[in-house]
Amino acid sequence: MDRSDVTLERMRTFVRVAERGNLSAIARELGVGQSTITRQLRELEEAVGVPLLSRTTRRVTLTDEGSRYYADSIQILRLVEQAGDEARGTRGAAAGTIRISCTAAFGVLHASRLIFAFQDKYPEIAVDLSLTDERIDLVREGVDIALRLGPLTDSSMKLRPLGESRRLLVAAPAYLAARGTPVSARDLSGHEGIRMSNVAGSDMLILEGPDGRSHSVPFAGRFRVDHGLAAREALIAGRGIAPTHQWLVDDLLASGRLVPLLPDYALPSVPLSMLIVPERAGIARVRLLVDFLVEQIRGIPGIEKAKP
Repeated sequence: MDRSDVTLERMRTFVRVAERGNLSAIARELGVGQSTITRQLRELEEAVGVPLLSRTTRRVTLTDEGSRYYADSIQILRLVEQAGDEARGTRGAAAGTIRISCTAAFGVLHASRLIFAFQDKYPEIAVDLSLTDERIDLVREGVDIALRLGPLTDSSMKLRPLGESRRLLVAAPAYLAARGTPVSARDLSGHEGIRMSNVAGSDMLILEGPDGRSHSVPFAGRFRVDHGLAAREALIAGRGIAPTHQWLVDDLLASGRLVPLLPDYALPSVPLSMLIVPERAGIARVRLLVDFLVEQIRGIPGIEKAKP
């Protein structure tokens, strides 16, 4: 391999093609001809000595060698970016791009607003916000920070617990007027439930009663959905009862469009955490956003102090 032919420009082109799978799209994005993209890829493969991409008439995919080279390329390019950021940071400049992944509904209702405030404070920092409830590979996707609900197992990331997300049962007054208001946990089995299809065990509610005992209640319904904002709309429309995060419906509770149910019973809370890619944790702008979010998320309704 002639290492002098493995240039950062060719590596960046390869990474973009690997992520998009389309040569013409990358050519348009970079403002060059498709032949230029093809040439850069060919020259990189010749320098590396193995085929990195498999090309068909409709799509470009990674070979096995290409998948490994892509993961390494991401790390190399980010180290190059980090070196430049740190050099600029010696002049005290809070600038550059931060890439964030966030649980979808939480991102729409709360994280985006906090990011706006952060950018007002640091106008030279750009933020690329990706909203998804899927657990993604942060390094592979080029993400610096992720905000996630639920238990986390990725020990390769730096984890900052942000708090516990309080959950409660709610419904619209119109639904309760038509179907009656449950007064005990066992009453729920006769009601229409709004369920999350991407949450394991959503067909069973676990509630802690006023006596401290745990109650398992079958929970069924005709509407299942994989996005919190759609569940919110179903609640507003009076489609049933749902266990929901307080931050998702706090404004609707305040206005009376939804009401809480079974106040003497408690649903298990859910941990809210921040994951930080270790190699990015030392970058000044990333540190600024991490500290800002840790401080501001405490003020979101229903986010309680993390359990020790």
